[in-house]
Amino acid sequence: MSIEAAYELLSERLSGPVRRDEPLSRHTSFRIGGPAALFAECDSLGDLSAALSVAADEGIPWAVLGKGSNVLASDAGFDGLVVVLGREFKRYAIEGEHLRCGAGVVLGVVVQEAFRRGLTGLEFAVGVPGTVGGAVAMNAGSRDRWIGEIVESLTVVSADRGLFRVRGDEVAWGYRHAGIPRGGVVVETSLGLREGDLEAIRRTMEASLRRRKRTQPLGVPSAGSTFVNPEGDSAGRLIEAAGLKGTSVGGAAVSEVHANFIVNTGGATAADVLELVRIIRHTVREAHGIELEPEIRFLGSFEPA
Repeated sequence: MSIEAAYELLSERLSGPVRRDEPLSRHTSFRIGGPAALFAECDSLGDLSAALSVAADEGIPWAVLGKGSNVLASDAGFDGLVVVLGREFKRYAIEGEHLRCGAGVVLGVVVQEAFRRGLTGLEFAVGVPGTVGGAVAMNAGSRDRWIGEIVESLTVVSADRGLFRVRGDEVAWGYRHAGIPRGGVVVETSLGLREGDLEAIRRTMEASLRRRKRTQPLGVPSAGSTFVNPEGDSAGRLIEAAGLKGTSVGGAAVSEVHANFIVNTGGATAADVLELVRIIRHTVREAHGIELEPEIRFLGSFEPA
């Protein structure tokens, strides 16, 4: 593996910027993370294909980062290539009841555009942070609805298969999981919406936003929900019942607003968050006999939580 050789190749082949030792704290909603050895903005499909090929040829690990809204990056950073999707992937178009959008489009933008056009199907996603690509990759949504339900097709690129399309019903959708082909990057998604009543859509979205503002620690750095809800129960309820609200390690704390959120109160490190994750898992296991599984994704080298 040669980071320096990869840097030279990426700088030659990509039209967008390529940087060394880019702080990941600038690119995650947690505001936590050490440097990525390589950081590249891919403005086109050609850029992305070239980046994946270079990583494969040089044996360098890689990851795609959207808005970093469900990611904990290691304090030591990531000894590989972090890719962000630029200009070409931030386009979208609505054709009748079909929404076609690049993976780099901010989810909130298309939620509002669908509302403006009186199209229903995306109300559940109002207030959900991140990009469309990130939402698809983790099958984002609420307890009752998720984006995989309305995906008609995905366009995916990988180093070995090139560009290919997958029908929505061919994807193994799960709770906070999407069965994207291994090594593939979603570059475009087609969503199926339908005409709806504008006032009904507005009421649903406003009610959802009010609930989020009331029950989530908005405006404080976090990675969203820390743990997956176990079947038939709520991770937040279990954590609160175990008496862990307000528990802190360094600059990381269990939110007083919603116990399934770990927040960065100032200067938190990934080590702080990981230790708090361990405490929560151990305490909930002892109190309830339930093993909580992290929903946040870990980027870089970590000891198991």
